[in-house]
Amino acid sequence: QQITGKREALPEIPTPLGFNGVLRPYQVKGFSWLTFLKKWGLGACLADDMGLGKTIQFIALLLQILNSGSKKPTLLVCPTSLVGNWVHEVKRFAPSVKLMTHHGSERLTGEDLALEASKYHLIISTYVLIYRDIDALSAIEWDTVVLDEAQNIKNYWTKQARAVRQLRTCL
Repeated sequence: QQITGKREALPEIPTPLGFNGVLRPYQVKGFSWLTFLKKWGLGACLADDMGLGKTIQFIALLLQILNSGSKKPTLLVCPTSLVGNWVHEVKRFAPSVKLMTHHGSERLTGEDLALEASKYHLIISTYVLIYRDIDALSAIEWDTVVLDEAQNIKNYWTKQARAVRQLRTCL
C-alpha cells in the first residue's frame, strides 16, 4: 500500500465466529488493533488496566486467526498460577478451540510434543517450562506467540527471556 500521510480510522473488525460473548466497544478496538498488527507481522503489547478484558481480546484474536485458515498452533506463555484461569476462559469464550496445556511432570517433550501440538489450536505453557523445554518448543513453528504477564521476561539476559526469543513464528 502507498502511504499518503493521511490519517485513517482503524476499521473495527466484527467479533469472530465462534466467540461466545459480547466484546465491549473498547475491547472491539483492542481486538481490531491486534488484528491489524498481526496482519502486518508486527508485535503488540496490550497494556489495558487489570480487569478490562485483555484475555477475551486475545481469545477473539485467536478465533480470528483460526477463521482465517491458520493451521499452525498458537503458544500462550503465562505464569504457572494462571494456567487454570486461561483454560477456563478459553473454554468459556471459545469452546471450539482445541486446547492443550504443556505443563506438569507428565508433559510431552521432543518430537512427541511437536506431533501432539500440531493437533491443537492453542498450547498453554509457563515461563519456567519455556526455558526447560526450549529445544522442543523452538522446533515448532507457531502461528503466534503470546506472553501473558510479560514482565517475566523484562530482563533481557534471563534464561526465560533468552528462551522466548528462540521461539519461531510463521510471520
